[in-house]
Amino acid sequence: MKFFRVLPKRLGGSAACFFSLAMLLPASVGAVTQQISATFRPDPTNPQYNEFINKTPNSGFCLDNPSQCREANLFSLRLPIPSHSIATIQGLHSNPRQGAMFNIPSDWQDIVVTHPTAPPQVVKFRVAGMGVAYMLPLPAPELTDGAGHNFVWEHGIWMHAGPPCTGLDGAGDDIGFNSFWRHPVGAGVCAKRALVNIPQPFRYLTFDITYELTTPNPLQMVAGQYTGQHVFQVGPHKDFDLGDIMQPEDNVIVLDFVLDVEHILKVEIPPGGNRVELEPQNGWQSWLQQGLKPTRLFRDQTFSISTSSRFKMNLECQYSQDSKTCSLYEPRSGHGVPLLVSVSLPHGLTDADGQTINRRRLLLDGSGTELFQPGIYVDRKPGTLHFEIAQNEVAEMIKPRQLRHYSGQVTIIWDSEV
Repeated sequence: MKFFRVLPKRLGGSAACFFSLAMLLPASVGAVTQQISATFRPDPTNPQYNEFINKTPNSGFCLDNPSQCREANLFSLRLPIPSHSIATIQGLHSNPRQGAMFNIPSDWQDIVVTHPTAPPQVVKFRVAGMGVAYMLPLPAPELTDGAGHNFVWEHGIWMHAGPPCTGLDGAGDDIGFNSFWRHPVGAGVCAKRALVNIPQPFRYLTFDITYELTTPNPLQMVAGQYTGQHVFQVGPHKDFDLGDIMQPEDNVIVLDFVLDVEHILKVEIPPGGNRVELEPQNGWQSWLQQGLKPTRLFRDQTFSISTSSRFKMNLECQYSQDSKTCSLYEPRSGHGVPLLVSVSLPHGLTDADGQTINRRRLLLDGSGTELFQPGIYVDRKPGTLHFEIAQNEVAEMIKPRQLRHYSGQVTIIWDSEV
């Protein structure tokens, strides 16, 4: 009986991949630091979903209004940066910088993150809105314009944002108001003009932002840790510009991003599948009963694969005659024959050129199998290892009245270290 053994290298379990965005520049004294963390973990119940999940706890607006943020795919942070006025806000001022104004980094920004051994990746980030809870120095009825009008802000209450921003839910009374403004991409200045003089101390008690985050495709990333950092300046004509009247109590925001990737690469061979016997198409009966030599000896061995990561396949042989392919060896005669080994992979896995993998030859130098990559998370899908002796070799192997036993060990390796 002809046999040999296939030893799969099973890379089961999880390989953690952290993404941390950090910059080498030191933060200034008193900077506000906030971590944003997200995780990718393959989900067998939803293999088509291959994105990071933001694990950063919401604070501020999205904590209070979760449904609005879910619909818009927004996340929010409340940062400990109160502000106070350094002069009276003049009623009906003509310069937006002399009143309540917000110019925030609403454009998308590319943040490069690095890995010790892999190419850098890009995370896209933008601030999508800002909100404050303000407090007046006096109740609104006392802040009149001399004609008995006690409306503090142009165009109504604070929730009615200055264009091009749009106001979201808010609440307040005659001494203060808490609301949130949504800033479209490239919004620039959004301002609210005071109708009456607002003396000191006028305060912003909170500093809430919402943000959007676009992360790289985790299926095209290696396991490991990516690091980076982004720093925002707060103050007049800075990244977060609150005008010339309102002075923030901190002037630096440091955002650290940590993105964890838990890749899976697992190969399962059915019980007994590591012992493979090569046989003719319809078994040995035609040879044993009728003396008809087989023209082909082969065996297809199925396996199941689960993977969210790139991988390569390698071949190791007990015997080889040409340093390219494995061989089977017959010790009595000293005869050896080349063994053709190839692999077919399931839908969702392709090579570097996007080609499907059908009977791809496995060679000792690894050529042709250097990179296989998933387009989706592949969960326990069937693949096949093909083993075959070429037709022109079979005739020499089978001799009448001669017992021959060809064997050899072949190791197939699925390796996520690409």
